[in-house]
Amino acid sequence: MNALHSALVSVAVLSFLVGCSGSEQQELSAWMQSERNSIRPDVKPIPEPSKFLPHSYAGERFMEPFSNEKLVSILKSGQSLSTEKSALIEPELNRRKQPLEAFPLDAMSMVGILNRKGQLVALVKVDSLLYQVVAGGYLGQNYGRIVKIDENQIVLREIVQDAAGEWIERPAALQLQEETSK
Repeated sequence: MNALHSALVSVAVLSFLVGCSGSEQQELSAWMQSERNSIRPDVKPIPEPSKFLPHSYAGERFMEPFSNEKLVSILKSGQSLSTEKSALIEPELNRRKQPLEAFPLDAMSMVGILNRKGQLVALVKVDSLLYQVVAGGYLGQNYGRIVKIDENQIVLREIVQDAAGEWIERPAALQLQEETSK
């Protein structure tokens, strides 16, 4: 009985599908053909390429822009400038780095000061650790030497490169941060 029932259902479904597909398929094919025929592409012709007219180099009396002499002269002029300014950065490169030079200045906060035998010692917090720093020590990644510590801030002298690549001194400060109660 089940086999007969499933066979009848299959025959009914197939006859339904065959009946639906005939006229609608023809209408769809006719519409697709009319759409294909109505579309006309608008193709513009490619313009002719312009002629390349080479120019000869008329600057023989000047130094050629890609010559070795030009490169050597530029390197020598840059070397003389860098030796003048390297006196500022040279001592910083030859000394041993201190632990707080591994962190950027904006990742640090001054949280207090101590008076130890007449000398002010600042308390600097980095992540969750406290460090004690004194004048003459270094902070930050720009060769920041501590010039002065007072009750409200740590004054630094940083050495940075300007837009032209020359080393210059720049003042910086780390302000005392008051803790907010949580």
